[in-house]
Amino acid sequence: MAVITVLGAGAMGSALCRPLVDSGWEVRLWGTWLDDHLLETVENGDPHPRTGAIVPKEVTLYRSYALKDALDGATVVVMSVASVGVQRVTELALDSISQAEALWLTSKGFYEDEAGRISLLPDAIRTIATRNGTPIPPIVAIAGPVKANECAEGMPTATIFGCIDGETAAKYAAATTTSHYAVASTDDEIGVEVCAPMKNVYAIALGIADGLEESTGIPHHNLKAATFTQAVAEMSRLGTALGAKPQTAFGLPGVGDLEVTGLSGRNKVFGVRIGRGEAPTDALAEMGRLEQTVEGASALPLALKLVEQTKGITLDDFPLLKAVHQIVRGDSKEKVKDIVSRAVLPRTR
Repeated sequence: MAVITVLGAGAMGSALCRPLVDSGWEVRLWGTWLDDHLLETVENGDPHPRTGAIVPKEVTLYRSYALKDALDGATVVVMSVASVGVQRVTELALDSISQAEALWLTSKGFYEDEAGRISLLPDAIRTIATRNGTPIPPIVAIAGPVKANECAEGMPTATIFGCIDGETAAKYAAATTTSHYAVASTDDEIGVEVCAPMKNVYAIALGIADGLEESTGIPHHNLKAATFTQAVAEMSRLGTALGAKPQTAFGLPGVGDLEVTGLSGRNKVFGVRIGRGEAPTDALAEMGRLEQTVEGASALPLALKLVEQTKGITLDDFPLLKAVHQIVRGDSKEKVKDIVSRAVLPRTR
């Protein structure tokens, strides 16, 4: 039985343990220094605080101080921490990662180096490894429409594994697929990794439409549909400029993940709060107090920089991205409905 170590005991890391156990892996779950209270609850036999689901008893749990033990002999390592923690956890685990056959990545975000250059997370991990003179195994980017609580409960779920080496992606997709966790594969790592954080940004805009309905009592379904369409187009446009396949954004990593994130999740909730009248800074502070990380808010300024640094495109090609930034910045006198509408409704003149 191959050993797989999941780094990060939050919602997604713990949820992934369910299909991994079901597909025959020996699963270890390591929690960062921020996860001790989560693991304590799980160790007591109670549901995971973030998913409401019981972590399978077959999973071996490791506290933050036991990283070396958690990684000892692991065939595959899974990076499943918030994007802001990827650099630190990579550096702590690098020696063990280099000895694994593959590194899987569920973290979603961008990385900014000391010079202000933005990169996708797989490239950032490779750069960190090169800087430390350490080889890195193939990286498999994991994305798609996966709500952690449903995955943890064994509900029907479709996801996608992306790797530069398509055969590696297909190999691990086959090794992890179960009757309820179906894994597609692709060699378009870039497309998968662009959609993963960008759909969080655009889910804020989808949530705004729902918040407008809450505040006015009038549905804004038309606005939400136009927003969804523009979001997918912009994800495809950015991915293509970076070397991705244009169609990737129209599959599980883009359309699929945006759909589920726009229906529920922290990014959508943040948008709802704004749409119903809360100041963005107040909404973000309250969600932080509740330990609800809004990845889209932290990805937003990095996404803007990435567009500016990418040849062949400009910010004018991304009106919805600019609109979300204007709204989240919180200093505009315009109504949020007008800002979003101007960005997503077709203009003939």
